[in-house]
Amino acid sequence: MGIAPIGILGGTFDPIHNGHLRLAQEALEQCRMQQVRFIPSGTPPHRARPIASAEARLDMVRTALHSHHEFSVDVREVYRTDPCYSVDTLTSLRAEFGDEQPLCLLLGSDAFLNLHTWHEWQRVFELTHIVVIQRPGRPLGNAMETANEELKEAYRARLAPAPRRLHESASGAIVALDMPLLDISATDIRRRCAENKNIRYLTTDAVTHYIYSKQIYTPC
Repeated sequence: MGIAPIGILGGTFDPIHNGHLRLAQEALEQCRMQQVRFIPSGTPPHRARPIASAEARLDMVRTALHSHHEFSVDVREVYRTDPCYSVDTLTSLRAEFGDEQPLCLLLGSDAFLNLHTWHEWQRVFELTHIVVIQRPGRPLGNAMETANEELKEAYRARLAPAPRRLHESASGAIVALDMPLLDISATDIRRRCAENKNIRYLTTDAVTHYIYSKQIYTPC
């Protein structure tokens, strides 16, 4: 069938939660990946600086992934203070794994629809496949109707009918996956902490304990 892909899931993980973990698990199983690498960001160019420190976010990711043997943490971004562009991270990963290993960047559909705003976004397809997790009841094809024209063209040219395409080459394809709805967000978890509300079952018990014990998101 070819070489099993490696999934790449980046984000601030401020904090990591069960939605992130379920997304990675769905991609791992549906695409028959060998592993998923979680890459906590340092200074994201498209959004505000994270609330939690780099050390705390890294600790939370490591805590969440402790018992998941197919999930690993990659620290190449987290301590950087300059803007972390995905194309640079992917270039570094490609240099590490070589030209033959399939890589798959995991994105939610909203992030994919904004891909054209990324730094050197068209180079991303030279470095990795893209696996898009589409929202329940909103197929990616329908969402693409309002997309940027250049992104539409890339989507039409690169969309693969099945995940097996990801095993046949190192980069360049787009695959859309379905995922059960988990309406969980890091923003909501931070808000609940600030309001002294319970966050159990939104993230792992170990991460919940870490957040409470360190009082990361509670008011001073």
